[in-house]
Amino acid sequence: MTVLGLESEHVTMWWIALGMGLVVIVVVIVLLSLLVSLINDIDRNAAKLWNTATRVARNTATTWMLKDTAVASGVLHDEVALHAQLLKDKVAGK
Repeated sequence: MTVLGLESEHVTMWWIALGMGLVVIVVVIVLLSLLVSLINDIDRNAAKLWNTATRVARNTATTWMLKDTAVASGVLHDEVALHAQLLKDKVAGK
């Protein structure tokens, strides 16, 4: 049988080539869909990481003041001890 002047084995080869092309197109579509899904997942996780890192930075921005806080706390302790001693002396009638 001749279709458009082609032999039947040529027609068969064209159908095989078209079928293979269709398979390639489907595989490319599936792979691109997976890639888009992976990229969206990475983007979501990067946004979560950014938010977490921002909160950590905000919560630790004043850690440099801890040394001063320890010193101030010691001074406050000494002052409270002095007040307690004065009150004890006042109660004891000194």
